[in-house]
Amino acid sequence: MDWFTFFGNIINRVPFERILIPPRNPQKALEEFAATTTAPVAHKEAPPEKKPTATTQKPQDIATACVPCALGHFSTSAGLLNEAVRFKDEGITSNEILDRVAKVLEEQNTLERVDLTQEKIQSASAWEQEIAELALAQSRELRHSLENFQSIKQLEKAAAGTSTFYRELNRRWFKQRFAHLGPEKAERIAEKVGKLSAEDKDRILKRAETLIEEV
Repeated sequence: MDWFTFFGNIINRVPFERILIPPRNPQKALEEFAATTTAPVAHKEAPPEKKPTATTQKPQDIATACVPCALGHFSTSAGLLNEAVRFKDEGITSNEILDRVAKVLEEQNTLERVDLTQEKIQSASAWEQEIAELALAQSRELRHSLENFQSIKQLEKAAAGTSTFYRELNRRWFKQRFAHLGPEKAERIAEKVGKLSAEDKDRILKRAETLIEEV
């Protein structure tokens, strides 16, 4: 066998790429790669930017004068004063009288300092402001008289005056309210609280006609 044939047999048994490209040593290649590189530096990620949270503010309730609340305070005060007068035979220093007078003062203080403050009155409609101011003035007068009452006669006068004022205030409030609602809506409400008188109906109709003319 000649040398040409010998090398030919070897070439046929060994893949061609193994002859041209020597086999790669994985361990040696890894060591060479490690020698030429440095340890990777861990980059700290910047903390995520905090987005400002939108704060939603709850809209404040618009304060309005509470005329129905004033009616409630005067109703309670009238009842308490009338009860106090029933104990007049026990004398002006009776606990039954003094305790009821104290409760009336509490009612009027609440009316003036909570329900009919100037801030609330100014935020009400014009017709409500007029009624609220009237109730506020009467409340102050009643409170001052009770803070300095010195006789049963004075107590009786306060009881009668408070009952009368409460009745007038109640009438004025509902009549004005119906007048500003219009006749149809007022009639529907009147069916629940009582029929309107002919005078009230005329007042409502006149008010409605005035509003129509203004429009």
